[in-house]
Amino acid sequence: MPSVFFAQKSDYAEKTLAIFAVFGKEKKKRGHCMPELTFKPARPEDMGTLLSLIKELAEYENLGHEVTATKAILTEWLFEKKKAEVIFPVLEGKAIGYILYFYNFSTFLGKAGIYVEDLFIQPAHRHKGYGKQLLRRLVQKAHAEGLGRVEWACLDWNRPSIDFYLSLGAVCMEGWSAYRLTGDSLAAFAEGRE
Repeated sequence: MPSVFFAQKSDYAEKTLAIFAVFGKEKKKRGHCMPELTFKPARPEDMGTLLSLIKELAEYENLGHEVTATKAILTEWLFEKKKAEVIFPVLEGKAIGYILYFYNFSTFLGKAGIYVEDLFIQPAHRHKGYGKQLLRRLVQKAHAEGLGRVEWACLDWNRPSIDFYLSLGAVCMEGWSAYRLTGDSLAAFAEGRE
């Protein structure tokens, strides 16, 4: 639902566009000019790109066999049902990754938050600050909207990502375990066949 990204009211839209402008500028590092990184909300015509990036992430996580998404499924759930949003970091006209997120809610805080389902930067573009810029972009959006938190899960063997998240000040949720109903178990429970 990219339109939400730009406007709820005019003040909000101006702040959001100002955030876009800050992170769309060229960054200078050690005297060298880095290529301009911009951000683009996903559109229906980008679903081929998104699906390719999802498959790259799945292969990296050794979970390629679990990808059943198609362009049609992504279009339906992202644009017709509006259940999640995607931002692409774009370098020299090409998407080099994506962040897919949706809103959740904390009863303890009494506020909405954002859950990041995927944060992915292609291997050739890692260690250049692009993932940090992409995540900061989403965190700034959450902060501007007054949300309570941004959270995500990380595979416990993925030490490079864990170290990256810890370097940002994120904390591991010790004592919590994730649970999931999916596929046959979801259908069985829904139909009372557990």
